[in-house]
Amino acid sequence: MKLYGYFRSSSSYRVRIALNLKGLSYEYAAIHLPRNEQSDPAFLAVNPNALVPVLDDEGTTLAQSLAICEYLDEVFPEPPLLPKDARGRAHARALALSIACEIHPLNNLRVLRYLTQDLGVAEESKDRWYRHWVEAGLAAFEAQLGQGPQSGRFCIGETPTLADICLVPQIFNAQRFQCDLTPMPRVMRIHAACMELDAFQRAAPSRQPDAA
Repeated sequence: MKLYGYFRSSSSYRVRIALNLKGLSYEYAAIHLPRNEQSDPAFLAVNPNALVPVLDDEGTTLAQSLAICEYLDEVFPEPPLLPKDARGRAHARALALSIACEIHPLNNLRVLRYLTQDLGVAEESKDRWYRHWVEAGLAAFEAQLGQGPQSGRFCIGETPTLADICLVPQIFNAQRFQCDLTPMPRVMRIHAACMELDAFQRAAPSRQPDAA
């Protein structure tokens, strides 16, 4: 398998975690987003949406991080990334989507660039925008944790799921932009538990070849 990604892309980070949890090896192809390499014709031929990650599995090209994670879970079912029961699976997906659909799109690099480069928003105001939506979204995530199946060491129970795979990269970005995370003790406890695992540690942005 070949993974096209960028070391600070939270979507790419999610897929790296999933691949590591599954114990799968892969070739890494770095696409430098700040240099706009995602708009190169060669990459657009891989993904016309000009987004990372993209996973090439023996010629089958897959985009969108959550779709890739669920593909990996179906093709390589152990260890599972979703709970066995329908309620647990729905809750894990809801938690994952609250980050992937509600928080992340408002703070994607291309959105932040549009704010500053096209609309003339000052850097300080752009950072306020970022912190507002991340802090509000993670506060909602904290509340959601108490609404579904009981969280344990991780978002749901004692093993990582798709929810944890989405949470950890979002916390990385939140810390990078100096968001206030003190109102989310359960979120931060789960994040700390995830970061004790080798699969999450090896997926960290600082450990990627293009981080240098």
